[in-house]
Amino acid sequence: MIFLVDASVYVFRAYHSQLPGMVDGEGNPVHAVFGFARFLGDLMERIRPRHVGVAFDKRLTTSYRNRIYPAYKANREPTPAGLARQFEYCRELCRHLGLAAFVDPDFEADDIIGTLSCLMRAEGIRSALITRDKDLAQLVRDGDLLWDFGARTQLGYRDVERHFGVAPERFADFLALTGDTSDNIPGVPGIGPKIAATLMRKFASLDELYADIGRVTALGLRGGSALRERLAAHRESVFLARRLTRIVCDLPLGVSAADLRPRTPDLAALGALYDRLGFGPLLRRQGERLAQMRDADAALAS
Repeated sequence: MIFLVDASVYVFRAYHSQLPGMVDGEGNPVHAVFGFARFLGDLMERIRPRHVGVAFDKRLTTSYRNRIYPAYKANREPTPAGLARQFEYCRELCRHLGLAAFVDPDFEADDIIGTLSCLMRAEGIRSALITRDKDLAQLVRDGDLLWDFGARTQLGYRDVERHFGVAPERFADFLALTGDTSDNIPGVPGIGPKIAATLMRKFASLDELYADIGRVTALGLRGGSALRERLAAHRESVFLARRLTRIVCDLPLGVSAADLRPRTPDLAALGALYDRLGFGPLLRRQGERLAQMRDADAALAS
């Protein structure tokens, strides 16, 4: 199994949960780096994964989705300057820990994770999607996990439908109908999760729904005729929304499973980074344990 980490989610979580008074020698905040390092180190120690990929978002407003819909994520506050600097440190941390880290100016972490998951599936490797973002549910297939590591919540393929009311393959279509307020994606007025889930159980996709939209009135839903009319009136915006909600799975990353094996951490580089950030012995000891684990795993494999 490969563990694909939605890094930005956990960096933001650390930014809002760690003590903000932690600063480096120049007075810059570094608490998000510390929290992310703890999270990532704990994941590596607990799981000892054979394959790992860590995906970062570059910016909130520069992806290809903004070019096709400028209002995409426009409701979000700009990334605080003190946090943007810490993202750079978090990517540096991954390199020194021996983990493959990815970032793209045009695509989001979700798209990187989607591509890596599909690449690994082609090699017979299942994925654990380490995230707090429901959007990644659409990637889950048999044998995969949607796992909020911090909350210890795991959802398998069948669990996704039980939890959200819709199968993973139809999740992007489901979001296109309901909209997604966190990403500023409008849905069809009057269609909430319950109605959208019902539609996605009755139709295999948006394409099938709109190809036979007259059947909506026969589903027994309250206000079926009005629902059909709203769907018809918002057809263009629904298909635009699906372009936004659907995760891209064919980026030209050019990696194989061998490229995603963790390497032994560079303790000297880690130590130098921690010196710059003013971190104490806790993370250094964890780095040493991870290096010992990787050396032991390498010896067993040889």
